[in-house]
Amino acid sequence: MKQLTVFIENRIGRLEQVTDILTKKNINIVSISLSDTGEYGMLRMLVSQPAEACAALSDSGYSAMLTDVVAVKLIHHFGMLNKLTSTISENGIDIKYMYALQSGEDAAIVVKTSDDARCKELLKNSGEFEVLRAVDVYNM
Repeated sequence: MKQLTVFIENRIGRLEQVTDILTKKNINIVSISLSDTGEYGMLRMLVSQPAEACAALSDSGYSAMLTDVVAVKLIHHFGMLNKLTSTISENGIDIKYMYALQSGEDAAIVVKTSDDARCKELLKNSGEFEVLRAVDVYNM
């Protein structure tokens, strides 16, 4: 699935401007993560219409890009996040970052790895994890 990444200045009102652009285009933000990198922030989002969102933000002067990520459903059991990270890393795949995603009554994690395609297949074939389809996540 595609994640929208936007670089924004760390100043009052910039996040509001981004969300305003998406709101005016009727684009739903499904999951969001904002991290501070000094004078700029890195805003990562799963949105209902990734290509349209990227174009709208780029047209408004923002540095925006789409990146492949994997969304994985996790049942609420002790140690499931550890099992997920172990499964990925024990197969030689590096986890670059992750953030939470709500998935009904269960939890879900968005993961960016060094090999997203291999990670997705590994998790699908493990029998322990449900890899979420993009269409399902975008329409949450």
